[in-house]
Amino acid sequence: MQLQRIHHAAIIASDYERSKRFYTETLGLRIVAETYRAARDSYKLDLALPDGSQIELFTFPGAPARPSWPEACGLRHLAFAVADIADGIRDLTAKGVTVEPVRVDELTGRRFTFFADPDGLPLELYEVSNV
Repeated sequence: MQLQRIHHAAIIASDYERSKRFYTETLGLRIVAETYRAARDSYKLDLALPDGSQIELFTFPGAPARPSWPEACGLRHLAFAVADIADGIRDLTAKGVTVEPVRVDELTGRRFTFFADPDGLPLELYEVSNV
């Protein structure tokens, strides 16, 4: 599986090292920059997808947990474009990630599925033919 595009998303993680491993090792994102901000006791990890779009992974002491999944106010989910959803599912499950059954978007006819990051943030694989 090769994730292809998002513009930019910021995610707050409860466990920096666990989330860093998930996004770099499980999803294969490249580290652009890693910064520890002592005044905030906070990390910021800039991660890149192949097209250059990025995810900023933050930690903040005492950040509250997400109240529900995925219908909480705020970011509902983050979707990654993939050329072959079956390939993506095989890759994730081989790495121990639980993936929901594939659904079909009733408006576009495209296939998609959800899985979660270590903090339960809903992530989506969305199959597109032009990645």
